[in-house]
Amino acid sequence: MKTVNDFNFEGKKALIRVDFNVPLDAEFNVTDTTRIKAAKPTILKILEDGGSCVLMSHLGRPKNKEEKFSLKHIVKPLSEILGVQAQFVDDCIGEKAQQAVQNCKSGEIILLENLRYYSEETEGDRDFAQQLSLLGDVYVNDAFGTAHRAHASTAIIADFFPENKFSGLLLASEVKNVKKVLESNEKPVTAIIGGAKVSSKITIIESILDKIDNLIVGGGMAFTFVKAQGGNVGSSLVEDDKLDLALEILEMAKSKDVAVHLPVDAIIADSFSEDANTKIAEVDNIPENWMGLDVGPKTNDVFAEVLLQSKTILWNGPVGVFEMEKFADGTNILGQNIAKATQSGAFSLVGGGDSVAAVKKFNLTDKVSYVSTGGGAMLEMLEGKELPGIKALQQ
Repeated sequence: MKTVNDFNFEGKKALIRVDFNVPLDAEFNVTDTTRIKAAKPTILKILEDGGSCVLMSHLGRPKNKEEKFSLKHIVKPLSEILGVQAQFVDDCIGEKAQQAVQNCKSGEIILLENLRYYSEETEGDRDFAQQLSLLGDVYVNDAFGTAHRAHASTAIIADFFPENKFSGLLLASEVKNVKKVLESNEKPVTAIIGGAKVSSKITIIESILDKIDNLIVGGGMAFTFVKAQGGNVGSSLVEDDKLDLALEILEMAKSKDVAVHLPVDAIIADSFSEDANTKIAEVDNIPENWMGLDVGPKTNDVFAEVLLQSKTILWNGPVGVFEMEKFADGTNILGQNIAKATQSGAFSLVGGGDSVAAVKKFNLTDKVSYVSTGGGAMLEMLEGKELPGIKALQQ
């Protein structure tokens, strides 16, 4: 896969698929600019070569041309971050867009309107992809967050640039870092899989068992494993139809010599709220009408011991309801221990919306090795799936 570093963009118009699907507040201000900053190195490389950039992205899931999903809201922060004033075009195909691109000079940036204002984008429509392709001399995909979608702008469009398609620096970096976990010789390798449900993580667990030495299970999904082994979990979150599956995973892990680490105690509450009454209980002996909402102190110690001996760490999913201060300690302590392991030479990859949010909340972004910008894409890659956006660049 060729990257933008393999090409000189002097005099070229680069059509770049970026991922500016960023959160906006009620006044349409961008509340988290991480994804815009992540695209900066690729854009600046092209501008410094003497090229120009035509940026295309989606924002949200518009049903029609809803104002709140317009990319015009991104222009100000984008221009500030890049130090170059971006020009906005209120369409992404057609005469208006073509005219703007034609007038675009070296060193300039154009931001096109939301691709998903057209249903053809998510349908992977070939004619729509061809219309987009008229807006650049070369195609660059730097949107790892959408690389697992076979959309017009991420997969189909590459066909129209058989010789001139490149990976952006962010996309290349994401692929390299996920591969580092998948192909790691730095053992032991530990995966932390958290979150609410076993069902949403089953394929990733099955896929990575061959590549890891330790599996730490946290969050709501841990109670399905505890109940499957005969524990009393009170009114904690459980998928009763997945109890057999949980036992199968434990058997599979055992057959592959993977040590599974489940919580041993929990912070339990009498309601799902910030002002609930709380106490500590053994994880398999939670009273009726009480629910586990965070891991307990003994569990923190167990997880710490595993992490501090690890050389490669994958973190996907929190181990408690960290959005509530009362139940944030477990996830915070877990993150701090991943940071400590990283400082001692371990490689740590964090991905998936909630884990990324936790890393930001607890100020750990600079203390782990890599924070992935694409939750779904990262998980599908870890599951061994071929991502359409990446495959399109390799063909």
